[in-house]
Amino acid sequence: MDPISQGAAGAALSGTAATRQQLLAAGAVGALAGMAPDLDVLIRSPTDPLLFLEYHRQFTHALIFIPLGALLCALPLHLLVRGWLRFGQTYLFAALGYATHGLLDACTSYGTQLLWPFSDARIAWNAIAVVDPLFTLPLLGLLAAAAIRRQPWLARAGLLWGLGYLALGAYQGVRAEDAAEALAHSRGHAPQQLTAKPSFGNLLVWKTIYAHDGWFHVDAVRLGRVVSHFPGERVRRLEPERDLPWLDPHSQQASDVARFHRFSAGYLAADPDAPLRIVDIRYSMVPNQIEPLWGITLLRDAPVDQHVGFFMQRRATAEHRQALQHMLRRPGERLLEARRPP
Repeated sequence: MDPISQGAAGAALSGTAATRQQLLAAGAVGALAGMAPDLDVLIRSPTDPLLFLEYHRQFTHALIFIPLGALLCALPLHLLVRGWLRFGQTYLFAALGYATHGLLDACTSYGTQLLWPFSDARIAWNAIAVVDPLFTLPLLGLLAAAAIRRQPWLARAGLLWGLGYLALGAYQGVRAEDAAEALAHSRGHAPQQLTAKPSFGNLLVWKTIYAHDGWFHVDAVRLGRVVSHFPGERVRRLEPERDLPWLDPHSQQASDVARFHRFSAGYLAADPDAPLRIVDIRYSMVPNQIEPLWGITLLRDAPVDQHVGFFMQRRATAEHRQALQHMLRRPGERLLEARRPP
């Protein structure tokens, strides 16, 4: 998730173990340690643009790394709080804050290697968007109240709020997958691959994607009391032999396409408007659209050892915001059967 949310979660868990006298120092240590794992974004290469994708949410986010990560945070942070905490206490609060990071990231749809180095599986529970003010702002409010009043129980209330919101997201995720499968079956499709993820900043409107007969179908579902959907777009699933027949299978570009395929859990397509761009269709500003947030670019005449390029386009236009607001405010077409068939 975003750094503010990560820091708030770290401060909340650390605050639950603190006394009134320790609360401010514990919260500060927990917040900074809770943000620290994202320093892995500094691992980059000027020639390999996919390197940061491989290392982001990898070893620094793994469960086994928590004791060492906490120690690396506690050593410098103790210099700031040694007037209030013993080193053992600083380490405890750093460990609690650090531990929240990978688990919270795994609640998003991006994928986190919690089990590294034993497994390179990218765990994604799809319970919350990477940025969700409805999760973060109440948590920050309770933490501010805890700091002002020196009341650890308010930090515990913040932690309970966060856990409750994630539980609601997990429940909505099941509903979204059920709705996506019902929608597919209503079209006579049998999904070979299916996922659902919350749209930006809410748990009401979700993006759903399923694969059928070589195509990805992208829709939005609105999970109010009545489940409804907003029909979206479809795009051919990437098949390198068909879409990139000129690509040397022994080239670095072919290797990079395979790397990007693993990172994107197979949700790749050739951009219909730019055939040399391969896009991750899981993410878009508007949930029933394919317009990607990122992808890779290839060159036909590239040297055999040249890497692909990488692009990002995260700017939200007024049209994007209006489309999402419309889905949040008004139901779409009603889904009469929003559950998995027997």
